[in-house]
Amino acid sequence: MFLTITTTGTPEHPATDLGFLLHKHPDKAQAFSTSFGTAHVLYPEAEEQRCTAALLLEVDAVALVRRGRGKGRGGAPDAALAQYVNDRPYAASSLLAVALSNVFSSAMRGVCKTRPERANTPLPLRVEVPALPARGGPDLVRRLFEPLGWAVTAESVPLDTEFPEWGDSRYVRLVLESATLTLAEALRHLYVLLPVLDDAKHYWVSPDEVDKLLRAGEGWLPGHPEQKLITSRYLSRRWSLTREAMDRLELIRLAETDDSDVAEIDNAVEAEAEQEEKPTPLAVHRREAILTALRDNAAARVLDLGCGEGHLLRQLLKEPRFTEIVGVDVSVRALTIASRRLKLDRMGERQAARVNLFQGSLAYTDKRLKGYDAAVLSEVIEHLDLPKLPALEYAVFGSARPRTVVVTTPNVEYNVRWETLPAGHVRHRDHRFEWTREEFRTWAGAVAERHGYDVGFRPVGPDDPEVGPPTQMAVFTLTTPTTTSTPTPTTTTEKEAKAA
Repeated sequence: MFLTITTTGTPEHPATDLGFLLHKHPDKAQAFSTSFGTAHVLYPEAEEQRCTAALLLEVDAVALVRRGRGKGRGGAPDAALAQYVNDRPYAASSLLAVALSNVFSSAMRGVCKTRPERANTPLPLRVEVPALPARGGPDLVRRLFEPLGWAVTAESVPLDTEFPEWGDSRYVRLVLESATLTLAEALRHLYVLLPVLDDAKHYWVSPDEVDKLLRAGEGWLPGHPEQKLITSRYLSRRWSLTREAMDRLELIRLAETDDSDVAEIDNAVEAEAEQEEKPTPLAVHRREAILTALRDNAAARVLDLGCGEGHLLRQLLKEPRFTEIVGVDVSVRALTIASRRLKLDRMGERQAARVNLFQGSLAYTDKRLKGYDAAVLSEVIEHLDLPKLPALEYAVFGSARPRTVVVTTPNVEYNVRWETLPAGHVRHRDHRFEWTREEFRTWAGAVAERHGYDVGFRPVGPDDPEVGPPTQMAVFTLTTPTTTSTPTPTTTTEKEAKAA
């Protein structure tokens, strides 16, 4: 990662004063160790008329993975490789923002004992970032920096200069110029807005991030027209922290308007803070969405394929409309846990007659699965290697052929919203893949067409306007007689499947 800060000067105020302001001597090349690599500070030019300071961050990808909280995530080979092969060593992100804060901490606070008058005086500044991830493109870059007094040049970086028809990447080359800002203000703008544009952070966003944001945003964030977007992205869209930060920013704005102290304005807060309402877990949203789909299709006899430890089975048993419930899983251990969770050994005779558990593999056809109203595949398909999906497709849609099939799977586009999930990782170490909304719809549409089903799609969980819901759900409804279309799977032959 690379960033340069350039200023110009006069004989009375030489540009090399930049070295005093940054507390880094222009005649030296210095290196600073960080937890994720080495930060180098050097001066490509240091003359009286013009001086440029450069920050070069060498990212140690191996150390970053080993020390990260996401260690062990991503069971698929591609996901494991993504821990090391990514844009972190090249594109400005929260790693560079943290390096700015560590290396230029005094400059960011506006502290300079040798040149205090220069620290508090606006300078002619030019900041260049050759590669900056910008989720929102050049337009968002201008919306964030121009209200702060910067002249912005944001050029989209093409995916490949030799193939212009491929279009632009999500990266921009950024040049900022201003003569109205101090160096401390410029550094604080960069510290906040670099990770905001990347819309990701490499570390856990804890409650103290609110204080960091308010300190770095002092004097400019309360009145910024994109305040809400900046706050939300900087805090990794953690709604409770974002709400706290927005409330405190509003108090600051009111205090500035009344020329009062924040403590005087904030005198109506009760001594005991209200207990924060906890958001509903995604697993609860998922089970409720499945139950709704089953009710809508008047299902009474239901298969839970890949039932795991029996969470959905327990919910199904609570509703008398589901007269026969079958849980199938390849894991004997999971079925044992499900049996204990459902308390089958203590269940009344009539209730016990409604539920049955048995071991089975969805890679093969099974005559025990035929004749049911509905089958549920909840967070199952992503645990299979892609070449094995056609075998599951045939076993469920081609052989068992229930009237309704409900399939849920993670939406990989939503992964950028998870606070603890490093970029490029899947949500669970056992996931072999995770699909975008378009990939899931393409697969589901092809399955429906091959086997005589209609298919509809529903969001599960909060439906983000940019990246969609965290879980995507397809509801298949049988439209043709059960004797139609049984295509041969590509990995498990029809003969092998029927022999199971």
